[in-house]
Amino acid sequence: MQNLETIKKSLPIVIIKISLGITCAIAVYFLARIFVCDVFPVPTASMYPTIEPGKRIVVNKLVFGARIYKNLKFMHGDSLEVWRMPGFRDIRNDDIVVFNYPFGNDTVHGIGFKIDIVYVKRCVGLPGDSLMIRNGIYRLLPAGDTVGYVPNQLAYAAVPDSTIGPEVLNSTVFDEGTMHWTTKNLGPIYIPRKGVGIPLDTLNYKPYRFIIEYETGQKLMKKHDGIYLGNNPLNRYTFKENYYFMAGDNVADSHDSRYFGYVPETFITGVVSNVFSAD
Repeated sequence: MQNLETIKKSLPIVIIKISLGITCAIAVYFLARIFVCDVFPVPTASMYPTIEPGKRIVVNKLVFGARIYKNLKFMHGDSLEVWRMPGFRDIRNDDIVVFNYPFGNDTVHGIGFKIDIVYVKRCVGLPGDSLMIRNGIYRLLPAGDTVGYVPNQLAYAAVPDSTIGPEVLNSTVFDEGTMHWTTKNLGPIYIPRKGVGIPLDTLNYKPYRFIIEYETGQKLMKKHDGIYLGNNPLNRYTFKENYYFMAGDNVADSHDSRYFGYVPETFITGVVSNVFSAD
């Protein structure tokens, strides 16, 4: 009887301890996902053969630093504002990177953040790089070094343009029909770096139109006498953020920066550190 009374008295304490243990375990789990690493499924073949469809990837957030949302106003169409924790190093060319899809949301035709759409691609252009694609081959200028998964680039180069559908060949966001850039021949383009200013004219403004509109919240327009931001003429622009050019290893079947443009640094989630099977 005495043992029963003792158990009754200690039961609330035991329940509290178990509840605290479960709560702490849940908190540790979510904190680890926010600050350390996360796991994502890969449903497509855009990174084949490096990542096969159906695999899962571990995204290391310590490398570049985990991002913390300053607010959730982006849920209502406002620009994304984040604070990024210190990381071990910067993103490098040929890193495989996970990021939020950067082009368009419910309120924006242009760069817009969507928290529920996540992509994985290989970084082939860093802030401050100059990149060109010639006959399917990605090269960094001025040296002309190749970058990305070259075997698949060579395979894409061997495919005649006539056999590639125009909706694939000509769907680059950078062109708009005047520079005749395609998914096999594009650029050279400068990849914007924070604090760097470039001259703008009626010929070179197109690759940067969506960035400028995203950073300023104003429309960039071409008129007969030059480029205008809102109602003001604009002949030079200084970038407020770093941007990256991302490419799928399966270049013939990858929706990447050739189609949706530059990826803002704030959209980057982390660097892939491991690939494993889901089963």
